[in-house]
Amino acid sequence: MNTLQTSRFPAFFAEVPGITLRDPLAEFLGAAEGGRIAYRYEDAVRLAGHSCPTVAGAYLMTVRALQALYGEALPERGGVQVQLSGLADAGVTGVIASVVTLLTGAAAEGGFKGLAGRFSRRHLLEYGVDLQADARFRRLDNGRTVTARLDLSSVPADPAMGPLLQDLLSADDDTPDPAKAARFATLWQERVARVLLEHWDDPQVLQLRAD
Repeated sequence: MNTLQTSRFPAFFAEVPGITLRDPLAEFLGAAEGGRIAYRYEDAVRLAGHSCPTVAGAYLMTVRALQALYGEALPERGGVQVQLSGLADAGVTGVIASVVTLLTGAAAEGGFKGLAGRFSRRHLLEYGVDLQADARFRRLDNGRTVTARLDLSSVPADPAMGPLLQDLLSADDDTPDPAKAARFATLWQERVARVLLEHWDDPQVLQLRAD
């Protein structure tokens, strides 16, 4: 019998800003008192199964877009429509969409269809929309919209990562050198940490525009 163990994440995860949302469906079904659910970066990591710049960027973009849409009010999970410029099967769009869905509840055709016309999450997420941005977030209650453009190029990877990655992937026996593997993992997460801690409010990384 497996014993449940506590996840040991990098220490910087705890420093990343979180967000508390109100989910009316969770409240209706008694899943969370008052429907209040707090999300942190490690929740996105658990969903994706890894921590990378894409997951970090999607988390940063969605949290900040929700904050921009709702201001001091509690954002409503399930109350936002999200449009993405990328196609569902293109590049890292699917990874970004999974984090967006985690935080907003917005889902494509496979989402929850609701109860007697209420709480539907289906068709709140749309792919391949012609945008001059990466994503558009729209409140269903008042139509307020925020567009987001994410650019992580100003937070480059350490130059040593490329050669390390090639060495690790080309190991003949699929057993990478432990020292190189540890070094690569450290450098990888250091870039993620910079994105989330040093550039959280950096307009070069994320541009938000209220429409």
